Amino acid sequence: MTSLRLLHTSDLHLGKRFGQFDEETRAALQQARMGILSRLAGIATAEGAGHVLIAGDLFDTETPSARVIRQALAAMAAADPVQWWIIPGNHDSGAAEPLWAEMARHAPQNVHLLMQPTPVEIAPGVTLLPAPCERRFAGQDRTIWMDSAETPEGHLRIGLAHGAVLDFDRDQNGAETIATNRASSARLDYLALGDWHGDFTLNGHSRYPGTPERDRFKHPGRGSCLLVDLPGPGQPPQLRPVEVGQYHWQDLTLELAPGQDIGALIREALPDDPQDWPDCLIRIRARGWVTADQHMQLSGFVAEQAPAFCHLSLDGDDLRIEHRAEDLDQIATTGALRAAAELLMAESQNSALAEEARDVAAAALNRLYAAVREGAE
Repeated sequence: MTSLRLLHTSDLHLGKRFGQFDEETRAALQQARMGILSRLAGIATAEGAGHVLIAGDLFDTETPSARVIRQALAAMAAADPVQWWIIPGNHDSGAAEPLWAEMARHAPQNVHLLMQPTPVEIAPGVTLLPAPCERRFAGQDRTIWMDSAETPEGHLRIGLAHGAVLDFDRDQNGAETIATNRASSARLDYLALGDWHGDFTLNGHSRYPGTPERDRFKHPGRGSCLLVDLPGPGQPPQLRPVEVGQYHWQDLTLELAPGQDIGALIREALPDDPQDWPDCLIRIRARGWVTADQHMQLSGFVAEQAPAFCHLSLDGDDLRIEHRAEDLDQIATTGALRAAAELLMAESQNSALAEEARDVAAAALNRLYAAVREGAE
């Protein structure tokens, strides 16, 4: 009976620019992303997986640089005899002819570009059914053809596809979403999916591995891939996530209230070992109410500690600041500055004003308070 061990990954997005971060952080994330193929190759070799399936979006765009293309191919070539099986995704669709022509021109023998929905025998007794994104928007489920695809009797049937099984934003299916029962309707022993950037199990035979190097706070943790054991036709696959990402993304929520020790709360929320901090990207989302002094402590602590991390930022959109009369005294007791502070405080608390106007007034008062306090120190 045919059995197979393989590595399943997707959404590497090589060449991603990470424009939301500063230049130093962007460079670090781009370098880690370019190194992911070598790390995947190391896992495949160590685990005895002779095949790596890349379920789309190897590249972040349809026009990656020649450097990105050639370095990706070099990393895969160095992993011979591991065989790489690649389909285009929606970010690097098959319509990008110059990209895939360049890939084909320089591809080593162990890199296989699957540009058509045609069965491919990747090993004795194993047939792969690829559903490449031939263009960015298909208008239909690209995996439909798998139901009627003929394969030799006794072969393992593996589907490889890129696309959503659900529109997670609208909680409903669209024309292009992949049927949730595709594995059973197409008699697949395993359906290797790509597109969703977090690890997501559709059913026992269908799974998204998530991007191997995380790229947003929506999917916290370190990136991983899936080690897949197929014991034989008709038998359930055995799946094991393998951590492979360099950077650890964390989205932390702090519930704050007046009187709390801000520094102690943040220190408790951050990773214990400072040696881990350079590989962490952390967003602190502060919620609740704080005094003006606490707000200064919070901003100052984050600014002071940020250089120790790959990225550390504060999101205070849901944080409200409680301004008191003594806060105004620290700005000024008389004169135009005091009058301005009183006006801003009144506007920030005026329920007759729109929330946006109140927020603008509160932010201006915060800046005024901080500027005066910092000047005094």
